[in-house]
Parts: sequence; C-alpha cells; structure tokens
Amino acid sequence: MKILSVAISLSCLLLVTSCATYDPYTGEQEVSKAGKGAGIGAGVAAVVAYLANKDKDAGKRNERILKAAAGGAAIGGSIGYYMDVQEAKLREQLRGSGVSVERDGDNINLVMPGNITFASGNADIAQGFLPVLDSVILVLTEFNKTLVVVSGHTDSTGSGSLNQNLSEKRAQSVSDYFFKNGIIRDRLDVIGFGETQAIASNATEQGKQKNRRVEISLLPITQP
Repeated sequence: MKILSVAISLSCLLLVTSCATYDPYTGEQEVSKAGKGAGIGAGVAAVVAYLANKDKDAGKRNERILKAAAGGAAIGGSIGYYMDVQEAKLREQLRGSGVSVERDGDNINLVMPGNITFASGNADIAQGFLPVLDSVILVLTEFNKTLVVVSGHTDSTGSGSLNQNLSEKRAQSVSDYFFKNGIIRDRLDVIGFGETQAIASNATEQGKQKNRRVEISLLPITQP
C-alpha cells in the first residue's frame, strides 16, 4: 500500500507541475490548465492507481508486449525521447480533430470529448470519428512499447450505476476498435470511472460537456 500511495502522490504532483496541453484548434501549446486547478483531462493518477491494484502480474504482461514489439527490449534510458517523438507525431496527426494531447511526465494523455466521439447516451463510436482513431492507431502501431489505457467518463446526469455502465461500454468500444485494427490485446486496458472523475462542475451544461469524455493514457514500458 505504501508503494501505491507513493505512485499516486508522484502522479498527482506531475499532474500539477508538469502537464503540458496542446490546443488542437490553434496548434499552440497552452499553459497547463491542470496547474490552474481546471485541467482538461483527469491525468494519469487514477490510471496508475487502477493498474497498481489490478495488474498483479505486470512483469509477464510487459514481457509479452516487448516480445511482440520490434527489438524485444524495454525503452531503457531514452524514455523521454521516445515519448517526445510519439507526442509530436500525435500532435501532428490530431491537429484540428478536437482531441487534446496532454503530457504528464513520461506519460501522454489523449482527451476525446464525448460530444464528438459518441451520440448522447450511446456507446457506439460516431462514424465521423473513426478516422481520428485511425490516426491514433498509426502512432500506436509505430510506438509499440507503451501500455494503452482507455478510460470512460460521464457527467452526473442519471444514476451512478447507469453512468458507470455507460463509461465502461464507451471505453470498451474504443479499446475493441484498437484491437480490431492491430493493437495487441496485452497493451490494452479499459477502465470505466463513471461520474467519479469530474474535471468541471456538473452544475452547468458546459461543465457537463467537459466531463463526458474518453481519455487514452499512454504509459511507457520501462522494464519487463
């Protein structure tokens, strides 16, 4: 539990101090909204906590991923560069798509607003959004030494159980699309957070729109 607490604390610290956000509309890097207490995405703290509790056999899974990846070795000492290049390619691919690209230490977070990804109350990916996911897949295929954690989030409209179920289904839809298009299952993890990870007030429609989202966290594999 101490290790888990340290991991969560470090992730939260990174969320406040080192999160860089890319504006897909202007093409410029923004001052981190997370540092202002109003981040676009929830960051990777909750993802790190989830994986620490869930994955008791992470070493074996990482070995399988690395075996399937070119080279078969962990990223090693060039983690920052590996993620830098991956981030740059994601920014290029996603420019103007409505998807925000965030950097949190050595992790990358993609925030996909629900209004452009899914119809209201629906877990089927909007057909018009599939080319955006295809662009993400191109980068994930090239940079295959990362875990891909897809998390679903909702606003507070409706019951907690309904929102939890919808968030899980939406995250699973994105994960399934990645798998069908060549991303190996070992790299993919799915989390439904329901309404528990709000990044804005649910008292306004604007806040609810921000809370309805899917986030894709890319975490580098540093060792088997």
